[in-house]
Amino acid sequence: MERITIFGREGCGYCRRAKELCDIKSLNYRYIDIQREGISKADLEKTIGKPVLTVPQIFHGQQHIGGYTEFARLLQQTPA
Repeated sequence: MERITIFGREGCGYCRRAKELCDIKSLNYRYIDIQREGISKADLEKTIGKPVLTVPQIFHGQQHIGGYTEFARLLQQTPA
């Protein structure tokens, strides 16, 4: 599996859960705190190509997966 990139913010429970899933599955991932890095939701919208209302926003390689729910669903469908 390609590297997972998680755009999130401190205090976000779903962001924390996404990181925990990566740790449990031993996935290569990078977590980017959008507040600490000065990334706005508008910046993410430009990358994703649609409105961003929530975090986390998760990518598999260059492909946008969505949020935590879509990420968890993808991992359930992916063989171990």
